[in-house]
Amino acid sequence: MTAGFADLVLAWFDRHGRKDLPWQRDVSAYRVWVSEIMLQQTQVATVIPYFERFVTRFPDVRELARAPLDEVLHHWSGLGYYARARNLHHAARLVCNELGGKFPEDLAGMQRLPGVGRSTAAAILSLAGGQRQTILDGNVKRVLARYFAEPGWPGRSAVVNRLWDLAENLTPAARVAEYNQAMMDLGAGVCTRSRPDCKGCPLKVGCSAYGLGRPQDFPGKKPKRSLPLRAVRMLLVRDPEGLVLLEQRPPAGLWGGLWCLPETSLDADPMTWCLDRLQQPAVLGRTLAVRRHAFTHFQLDIEPVEILLNQPGCRVLEAGQRLWYNPRQPQNVGLAAPVARLLDEMTDPS
Repeated sequence: MTAGFADLVLAWFDRHGRKDLPWQRDVSAYRVWVSEIMLQQTQVATVIPYFERFVTRFPDVRELARAPLDEVLHHWSGLGYYARARNLHHAARLVCNELGGKFPEDLAGMQRLPGVGRSTAAAILSLAGGQRQTILDGNVKRVLARYFAEPGWPGRSAVVNRLWDLAENLTPAARVAEYNQAMMDLGAGVCTRSRPDCKGCPLKVGCSAYGLGRPQDFPGKKPKRSLPLRAVRMLLVRDPEGLVLLEQRPPAGLWGGLWCLPETSLDADPMTWCLDRLQQPAVLGRTLAVRRHAFTHFQLDIEPVEILLNQPGCRVLEAGQRLWYNPRQPQNVGLAAPVARLLDEMTDPS
């Protein structure tokens, strides 16, 4: 079964697979690593422009390691899941400082890099190095769960362990890079989550879920739970020169390391905050429409309130904690996505 399964997948890949993605050109461990980290929980079409800008600015691991984290986060802004960017930067420095600028060539060594799990490590080693390594990303889980009608949600350890066993047994000895890319492509473009193209699938004859007429029942769904809702007020503190006060978030946690607008609870007085934090009075401006931002585990309602200072803000602020940001001449710093959208609204002439 292993050979037959892999042969069908590879024959499909030869005709329909993606072979000209940016990270498939000038293949290197660095480029594949960056792409695999970006592709975690993010679709290929979204990643492509970010990847191209990122590797233009940071063409190799040494350039990335030398760059300040702020600039790395700036080039990541809008892609989300910012821990990935922090891990990427941390791993680049580890590779340069401890490994002589060379990526590990074994699975255990690759998994020691921050942000690199078993499947990501295997993808890098197979796609960049041609090693026989087995991958199991979300797309591959879906293909295998349907082919074998494997019950249960893949977030449960028992289910994912069974899928790993199946994936290991099916991975061929030859053309592993093409096979792994094919499995990812098959899951992303044919065996999709909501509308699988079963008629166009090379595996339909042996697919158990297709035979049962229930492909959408596999893999099992994640148990539903309602997301809690939180609320916060963001202060758009502007001085007479049009500069906006930003504060840098702590390295860990929500929007870690990114620059954000100052925040208060909804029952706090913005004017008191201004006197306490900036030691100068201000005028309360507009209260803008509440906007909702969704995170993986909760939703956040943001109420932006404009605060207008009567004189330029003090330019001597705690180093690395606050800055006066010019929305019309943006600095290369990483901005939290809702903050970036708010600042864009401020400068949009329409």
